[in-house]
Amino acid sequence: MEIAAMTQVEPGSLESAVVETTVVETKLGRKRDHTRDPEILAAALEVLAETGFDGMTIDMVATRAKAGKATLYRRWPSKNELVIDAVACMKQADLDQSRLPDTGTLRGDLVAMIKPRTIDDAVKKMQIMAGVMSMISATPDLADAANDALIKPRAAANRFLIQRAIDRGEVDSGCDIDALCLVTPAMATYRTLIERKPVDRDFLISLIDGVLLPALGLRGGDPARRGKVAPPAS
Repeated sequence: MEIAAMTQVEPGSLESAVVETTVVETKLGRKRDHTRDPEILAAALEVLAETGFDGMTIDMVATRAKAGKATLYRRWPSKNELVIDAVACMKQADLDQSRLPDTGTLRGDLVAMIKPRTIDDAVKKMQIMAGVMSMISATPDLADAANDALIKPRAAANRFLIQRAIDRGEVDSGCDIDALCLVTPAMATYRTLIERKPVDRDFLISLIDGVLLPALGLRGGDPARRGKVAPPAS
């Protein structure tokens, strides 16, 4: 099946996730003539991040994507459906386990994951989540899509790194990996949506050293040393 050339995007970015998802779905047999979908969905995410769901209109997205409004309505009969598709496409930005860092220590791995583009993508995702908050409670499909796109990828990466640390004997196998893999994405989400503060490198390292590693029985900033953090002297 022939797929038309699309706007160039940076590999591994949020926009490339939209492109990759749409191409895959087209190959799997969705209706033809969806070659503008990646640009339209990327434009929808941009408008959503800027205006929120309530302020977003189909006209805005059409203008941003340089597409006819009728084109959007033929593909997405309502704004709700457009937003759900756009948010769902972000799930393709899941972190590839084969490309996760392997420094030999859990702290080293977690810190190595903090890169400028990764932070920028995370900030954009949180802006998008802020944009759909008013719609999430009334639209279960969007809540599921937002969770799949915004929380699960980072939690899955954390789970992989923590399990690898368990396998090499760095972390106790009795730890609650299901809860702990969610610590950093949940706190980053809270900081962005509730506190309205930036999620930067310093904040993420403070979570790693002050919250996650101690919860795993490791001393923050001292990844080579196992054992519970000693309580303060009385």
